[in-house]
Amino acid sequence: MLGDIVGKGGRDAVHAMLPTLREMYSPDFLIANAENAAGGIGITPDIAAGLLRAGFDVITLGNHAWNKREIGDYLDREPRMLRPANYPPGTPGAGSGVFTAANGVRVGVANLMGRTFMDPLDDPFRAADAIVETFRERASVSFLDFHAEATSEKTALGWHLDGRVTVVVGTHTHVQTADDRILPRGTAYITDVGMVGPQDSVIGMDPEPIIRKFMSQMPSRFEVAQGPAVLCGVVVDADPATGKAVKIERLQMRDLA
Repeated sequence: MLGDIVGKGGRDAVHAMLPTLREMYSPDFLIANAENAAGGIGITPDIAAGLLRAGFDVITLGNHAWNKREIGDYLDREPRMLRPANYPPGTPGAGSGVFTAANGVRVGVANLMGRTFMDPLDDPFRAADAIVETFRERASVSFLDFHAEATSEKTALGWHLDGRVTVVVGTHTHVQTADDRILPRGTAYITDVGMVGPQDSVIGMDPEPIIRKFMSQMPSRFEVAQGPAVLCGVVVDADPATGKAVKIERLQMRDLA
């Protein structure tokens, strides 16, 4: 999985590096969080379709899922793009699905959003419990993207699901954490997978407007930063016979033109 793709620089880095990543890892299944792929906030149908054509099996989203008005209809048409499952009933699209990997293994993927310092959505822990039950008979491997602000909430969900899903990764804060590990019951976990976007930035954005906002507390227009990109992600090896993770490896490539 690749972390939050930010703006055109992030998209360009993804498209440029995918052949190298395929050569290095020979992945059977590719996921990307792309809720910031369009100008740093939101995603459009054209951008989503381009990522799927490039070879991603599933795209996950987050709190910026709805920033481009046209995305609702696309979510209803494209099951490979998931918005957080704990949005209220009637929200466009789906929050989970079961897909077939290149090696024939059935992979359950879910997207959830945290509530600490975030929108007041439905309980992600109970939503996760319900999703796990739907995956039990339909998928050999299961993957959950938890789009959340608080490291404590992400870590708590990892422990809550340990042994019941194959992988839990955190997204949203764009800074890759160094706590990748296999939890005791066999779930691969990392608090934040990081981002794919401008490396000389504040979580993908030009630093100057953000510094001004912090110092003045006045509104400031944020713009995606320019310059070389960083590409962050994780590579997970899993055993379909048990549904357990065997290995999780952090991926970080810097100074990408």
